[in-house]
Amino acid sequence: MRTQSLAAAGWTKEGLKVAQANIENIAPQLFVAASRATGQYDVRDLLPELRCAALVMHHRGSPWVSLDVAKRTAASVPNARFVQFDQEEAMTFSGEASIQIIEQFLDEDERRSPGEPALKGAAVILFADIADSTGLTERLGDAAFREKARELDTALRSFIRDTSGTPIEGKLLGDGVLAVFSLASGAIDSALRCGRAGDEAGLPLHLGLHAGDIIREENNVYGGAVNIAARIAAASAPGELLVSDTVRSLARTSAGVDFEDRGEHALKGVADPQRLFAVRARKS
Repeated sequence: MRTQSLAAAGWTKEGLKVAQANIENIAPQLFVAASRATGQYDVRDLLPELRCAALVMHHRGSPWVSLDVAKRTAASVPNARFVQFDQEEAMTFSGEASIQIIEQFLDEDERRSPGEPALKGAAVILFADIADSTGLTERLGDAAFREKARELDTALRSFIRDTSGTPIEGKLLGDGVLAVFSLASGAIDSALRCGRAGDEAGLPLHLGLHAGDIIREENNVYGGAVNIAARIAAASAPGELLVSDTVRSLARTSAGVDFEDRGEHALKGVADPQRLFAVRARKS
């Protein structure tokens, strides 16, 4: 596992120090040439095929890569960990903050047992993501936004546990939460609670639910169903809960809510169109 991860990341601890020195001393013309060459590559179709542990990092102050692009990249990799960080340096991998994150990731990967089996099974997957976090940061200021986001994150994880869900600690999403449930009704209840908490905090959420087979490995979950849940959340309006037809079928007689048919959606990276439903409080 460690060899695979190092190959995918392209870094060793010693290599990080060398890379840092090279980045700081690279000639401007070489940097421009490298940037242009990099811009010609498009590996998005290959991301779902990765099976090793992967780390996707996003510098909040990056002038080149948006938060949305970074999150979409992480969501496309089955076993990815997404981490945001702050540092004074503009180059993504040149500061102490980013180096510490990479070293921690490599250390964790080294401690994994190479023969440890992954657990497979079905689950209901919840994605909850703060809508327009970049715009909110600009309006509130970074410190105020981060404090509100941390408070909301704590509340969301509490709601998830109260409804018999499991928040996934090993898959960090920056401004969102991923959780799995055994019951569709519990997942819907939890998602609605999360949505109300986000609205009350002034941090509306994109919310999406899907059900399907997942692979559990230590504190992470991955698989096609996880990616679909992320895409469903991205398709929702701020403060809205969208669910797949699979979840609606599982919960239609037990959740005590109404489902508003939103028709079929072509979700990026998903081969078949998905019929989505908005969850509404049941009319009396």
